[in-house]
Amino acid sequence: MKKPETYTIFKLKQSIKIDGNWNKPQWQDIKAIEINNYMGYEPYFHPFTRVRMMYDEKNLYGIFQVEDRFVHCINQSYNGPVNEDSCVEFFFSPDNSYRERYFNLEINCGGIPHMQYHIIPRKKFKDLNVNDIKKIEIAHSLPNIIDSEIKETITWTIEYRIPISMLEKYSDITYPEKGVSWRANFYKIAEKGSNPHYITWSYIDQFEPDFHLPGFFGILNFQ
Repeated sequence: MKKPETYTIFKLKQSIKIDGNWNKPQWQDIKAIEINNYMGYEPYFHPFTRVRMMYDEKNLYGIFQVEDRFVHCINQSYNGPVNEDSCVEFFFSPDNSYRERYFNLEINCGGIPHMQYHIIPRKKFKDLNVNDIKKIEIAHSLPNIIDSEIKETITWTIEYRIPISMLEKYSDITYPEKGVSWRANFYKIAEKGSNPHYITWSYIDQFEPDFHLPGFFGILNFQ
């Protein structure tokens, strides 16, 4: 069994504009990790997905960059099935007393999110209130709707800012600071379309695609 992946997250020194710009100065010195472990059958085209993260006293910041093909995006409802579209996901356990409990944030390439809090994976969970989810600032580089697949190679980004306080309605929180670690995983998915795929950052030792396996989460080390 592979060891879980680890990623060091550094504290942001000044606020940033959430605009989806992978190349802006605040991200340049931040290491990017790759999402490259496939579940299920490997697709015809292999999307190349990278992630960066930062934090401050009040927020988590993340940005995905995806080199993709066969991109589509039709789901426009908060907490809808955005995983059917070209989509990126961040699952994380922010309560160190209950590491098996986690949030899943899923955002399609048009910037529409789906978010839940899981106490028991797939058995006991709840959707976050839409008004709470709207507190997450999201920037996306592609249009909201792509109903005809973009078959040629295209690079797209999703950037987000999560106010940590919004999570406290659903879970106790071990606030990020130097020396704190969370368990988490990052994913790239498209369940429908011409190139379905299920890709993880921290390896999941199972062929059948299932991202809701917190026992395989990697480790985020805050500095």
